[in-house]
Amino acid sequence: MKTNGRHFFNMPLALRSYRRSHPLVLVNGLAEQAESWFANRHSWSRHFDVKVPELLVYAGDDLHRHIDAGGEVTINYLTDRLARYLDEFVQKPPYHLVGSSLGGQILLTYAARHPEKVAKLVLICPSGLHGEENLPVMDGVRRSDYDSLVRSVFFKTQFAGDELVEAIEQKFQDRRWKKGVLRTLRGTVGHSVGNLLGEVPHPTLFIWGQDDRIIADIPGSVRAADRMAQARQIVIPRCGHAPQIERAGLVNKLVVRFLKGRLGSIPPTLSAKRALKKARGVATH
Repeated sequence: MKTNGRHFFNMPLALRSYRRSHPLVLVNGLAEQAESWFANRHSWSRHFDVKVPELLVYAGDDLHRHIDAGGEVTINYLTDRLARYLDEFVQKPPYHLVGSSLGGQILLTYAARHPEKVAKLVLICPSGLHGEENLPVMDGVRRSDYDSLVRSVFFKTQFAGDELVEAIEQKFQDRRWKKGVLRTLRGTVGHSVGNLLGEVPHPTLFIWGQDDRIIADIPGSVRAADRMAQARQIVIPRCGHAPQIERAGLVNKLVVRFLKGRLGSIPPTLSAKRALKKARGVATH
């Protein structure tokens, strides 16, 4: 039908042809904010309905109300926030979940608590699986050494330019922001999710940076992740604690293929077994 020379919008046809993409939820780590997914969101949005809940807004009113009321910022607290966000604002399980560093601990905890609401997991350099971790955030705060803090995250120095260092330094000048960081550190440092690995049945892709300086024992973490029923693991050479930034193109492709069930055999250069063999060779010298 035409009116004034223009077609009416065919609502019934549009509703029949519209197909909402599968939800893909991104959870960042301790030293990151939601902006850390800048190299991934556009690519993944072509395939999924991407959501980025702001679970850790260090200067945010909600976090500081919790702190001022005597609450601790723990993995359980952050997992509860994620659960509430998904239940109230997404409401379309099962979800694909992608988390980096501390975000990996939150997602493993959520998946163990709510297995029916999870489809697949992608964990990028997840902390808390095995052994101790180096915490340059804590040292950076104590010594105001923001340059070392930022550079410890990356293998390639070009990703830790002066602008990023200055931006982090400015953040720490905000006393409210700094308080949020320190209370989060206090509540999450040393937390382990190793005991949950055998309880999470979902297909899970682990992506590690072979030269990660935050996670002290990558081989130990790889062996721990093998306890999961459906784990696949990739170790990227010459890459630090943020593969989603340093090797964004590769990570974007791997994540899409895995979530769509199209990730075939893993190339030898990315094989976790190869990385473990290399680590053993280094240890014997």
